[in-house]
Amino acid sequence: MMGQKLEALNDKLTDFIRQQKVYFVGTATQDSRVNLSPKGMDSLRVLSPNQVVWLNVTGSGNETAAHVQQQPRMTLMFCAFDGAPLILRLYGSAKVVHHKDPQWDELYRLFQPLPGARQLFVLDIDLVQTSCGMGVPFFDYVDERDHLNEWALKKGEDGIEQYWEQKNQTSLDGLPSHIMEKNV
Repeated sequence: MMGQKLEALNDKLTDFIRQQKVYFVGTATQDSRVNLSPKGMDSLRVLSPNQVVWLNVTGSGNETAAHVQQQPRMTLMFCAFDGAPLILRLYGSAKVVHHKDPQWDELYRLFQPLPGARQLFVLDIDLVQTSCGMGVPFFDYVDERDHLNEWALKKGEDGIEQYWEQKNQTSLDGLPSHIMEKNV
């Protein structure tokens, strides 16, 4: 399949997204470094043909949250690592939903609870693009890694909040993530 530009997801692309075990998130502000992060752990839901939400768990940095609050553009990319070749990109404007924000409970219910759940990101899609993906190699999915869940459970809620305070309040470029603020 050669590349296409669409205004929204269709059923075939939505099914493709649901089958993926990994996807990639790209963000940047006008002057920041570009951040590209792999995601997994059954952390993405399609809400409509023009909106997705994904659950972000605690990690060593918090670039995505800091970037989106300065410049809301975001790109999600999915690659077929088995079956027919395909690359799918979702372009749009995102907003971050923190733990203490009013929308948290409603959106978080869409996911299995994950220890260390940090933020949710809602992406309003304005462009869907496919490309051939014929250069992407085949990979076999083996299993999920439990390391991050085990680490978060061991830290506990208080330990996670301390970690956020120490490691997740600013981006590499010093931009605030607002993770410790109430009702951002």
